[in-house]
Amino acid sequence: MSDARQLLGIKGGSETKSIWKLRLQLMKPITWIPLLWGVVCGAAASGHYQWRISDVLAALACMLMSGPLLCGFTQTINDYYDREIDAINEPNRPIPSGAISLTQVKLQIWTLLIAGLLVAYGLDQWAHHSTPSVFLLALGGSFVSYIYSAPPLKLKQNGWLGNYALGASYIALPWWAGQALFGQLTWITSLLTLAYSLSGLGIAVINDFKSVEGDKALGLQSLPVVFGIKKASWISAGMIDIFQLAMVFVLIGIGQHLASVILLLLIIPQITFQDIWLLRDPLEFDVKYQASAQPFLILGMLVTALAIGHSSLIQFL
Repeated sequence: MSDARQLLGIKGGSETKSIWKLRLQLMKPITWIPLLWGVVCGAAASGHYQWRISDVLAALACMLMSGPLLCGFTQTINDYYDREIDAINEPNRPIPSGAISLTQVKLQIWTLLIAGLLVAYGLDQWAHHSTPSVFLLALGGSFVSYIYSAPPLKLKQNGWLGNYALGASYIALPWWAGQALFGQLTWITSLLTLAYSLSGLGIAVINDFKSVEGDKALGLQSLPVVFGIKKASWISAGMIDIFQLAMVFVLIGIGQHLASVILLLLIIPQITFQDIWLLRDPLEFDVKYQASAQPFLILGMLVTALAIGHSSLIQFL
């Protein structure tokens, strides 16, 4: 179990000397899941995805770009710039433990970034885009990932701005990539997914609870540091719930009443698990909460995406 936690990039995993296991740990595969799902949602929202070999392969390539490559790039560069914080919070991580050299980490950063951008370019060629929309999204997302972690901007120093940038990167960007690949990304869908990303802000706060000690020591203004653990857990729960409930009303507004009911039913167990795990003790139960509540969040995203893909009003706008 400890070995699995190590490979997935979850706190508390065992140490290893294998260079490939260390590289995988830096990429934190556990964080790829929402991006892979975001691509699926974008493809569904496009209304043009078909179950044929070419579309399936294109979707898998887009998931490879979004998850292992560009999310892997994001996580690796974050560990590179957070090595002083990790020396306090997670000293057994590959970089602060000295298990992997900074030169090797830099090589991994560049390899993942270039590979991700090349796949994005190839997807635009496959889709015959006159404007390389997938490549531009990948480039923009990579830039956000860089300024999130790297000085002088280092967006993660600001709890609100940093967490929203993270939420948008995990929800909006892969959704946009999937939708642009198979259809047309509309301004109304872009706004809706940016609003949905505020739920992602709440999820991002959960990741800050485990880093409070190091954030305090280095002056990072994460929400748990600014507001305290208890208030930050309520902020996290509120952001997750409020903006999903807002999507319920959006679905009603575009005439997708069945989807709105399904989404509401998926929000109810999330609130229940918040009461059981998140609001009780986010430091101890953060993994249990995410494991129990996250499936309902991502299923709700897919319900919303399918409803958008089948809404004539959204397509018209």
